[in-house]
Amino acid sequence: MRIALGIEYAGSDFFGWQIQPHARSVQGCVEAALSKVANHPVTVVCAGRTDTGVHALGQVVHADVTAQRTTRSWCLGTNANLPQDISILWTKEVDEHFHARFSAQVRHYRYVILNRLSRPALLAKRVTWEYRRSLDIGRMQAASHYLLGTHDFSSYRATACQAKSPVRTILRLIVYKSSEKVIIEISANAFLHHMVRNIAGVLMTIGSGEQPPEWARTVLEARDRKAGDITASAAGLYFCHVDYPAPYIFPKANCLDGMVNGE
Repeated sequence: MRIALGIEYAGSDFFGWQIQPHARSVQGCVEAALSKVANHPVTVVCAGRTDTGVHALGQVVHADVTAQRTTRSWCLGTNANLPQDISILWTKEVDEHFHARFSAQVRHYRYVILNRLSRPALLAKRVTWEYRRSLDIGRMQAASHYLLGTHDFSSYRATACQAKSPVRTILRLIVYKSSEKVIIEISANAFLHHMVRNIAGVLMTIGSGEQPPEWARTVLEARDRKAGDITASAAGLYFCHVDYPAPYIFPKANCLDGMVNGE
């Protein structure tokens, strides 16, 4: 039987999603917990691997299991064996054609910037703190238009990115303000390594007035990582949710939306 699971986690104390030999990973914790409930070794596949310090509101994974459990038992049993910074939100039985990564159509991320003089306490390691510069969301939104559509995003991916093609399609990119926070929301068919953080770094530089909005296009057209060599902190990045085709319609996470949006 194949099951899909929705997961939220605070990434601050993890060395990313992917299992590493001598480091704490989200995947390692989830697989260990699921294996206890299934009473056999379980491997999970995620919709999108997150880096060190990156959070998730609605990561989606799938796993093949032989044990028969109710969806309630998979959820509660796995959570009972997980650390407090990871939680299973839902589980659902799916057919063997579903694949958490390859069935995904659109991935949605949110980047949260606390733009004030005083440092965060309740949101420490959950937002990027920008106190030196006041960010103009009008300039940032104007710059974002240059990145919409299908492009070669070589300038916006990490130098160590292993993706075969740098071409991606950004379907939605908006910037807005909520209280003292500046929010960047971005949706694409897929993302390159550090792509969202690099876009955030460029938009923040433009929002501060250090570069004009057209600089986002200049960086894009250079197809060279050195053109916009700014990577924003991982602390403000959230993997929000994933869109799949029917019949794979899963719950969308709402938890923490008010906190990170400042509502």
